Amino acid sequence: MEQEAKHLLVVDDDTRLRSLLQRFLRENGFFVSVAKDAEEARLMLRQYRFNLLIVDVMMPKESGFDFLRRLRQENSVPVIMLTAMGNVEDRITGLERGADDYVSKPFEPKELLLRIASILKRTPAETKETQKLDFGACVFDMQSKELVSKQGDVLHITPVEQSLLSVLGAKKGQVFSREKLSDILGAGQSPRSIDVQITRLRKKIEKDSKNPRYLQTLRGKGYMLLTD
Repeated sequence: MEQEAKHLLVVDDDTRLRSLLQRFLRENGFFVSVAKDAEEARLMLRQYRFNLLIVDVMMPKESGFDFLRRLRQENSVPVIMLTAMGNVEDRITGLERGADDYVSKPFEPKELLLRIASILKRTPAETKETQKLDFGACVFDMQSKELVSKQGDVLHITPVEQSLLSVLGAKKGQVFSREKLSDILGAGQSPRSIDVQITRLRKKIEKDSKNPRYLQTLRGKGYMLLTD
């Protein structure tokens, strides 16, 4: 089965199952990363672009359902929910929160493989236009998370700045409140720290950071990203 080096993320607190799934999926042509909980998964999502997530429902601190709800505020990556709970109510909850499929434990690995292949087959490929954000003097690559000048020089941006551009860039023209951005980014970010990060980011992408053209503020509402 040809997989074109798709990158999967397995999120499960069961160490043994994570290891087994990682090995099985790698043997079937996928590049596989793993995370033990929702917090670790969010950190990895800020660093890498995944083609599909396999998420366990019953996890400590934050359930797979809650993780999925927050994920769907910024990301449309396909998700398969993986859980021991197989009743109709749980399945409906997962699908309502944005899951693409639902597999109950115990499961046949080959069945999971077929479900993954089916989802990836119907997932439209991103065009270069959607992968790159043009800010006049520089370009942000949504896949590599790099900010590059038109001369080809890589401009340094922090992981939080990468996340901000990814979140705002995924829904250009949509307003995000400071509170919503801090909730999406997590990892200790507060509405006040979001303001600071926005100010720093403007200095890197704007010709005049005091009169921003791309990273705009809508008074009383939040921030919005525009591109050329």
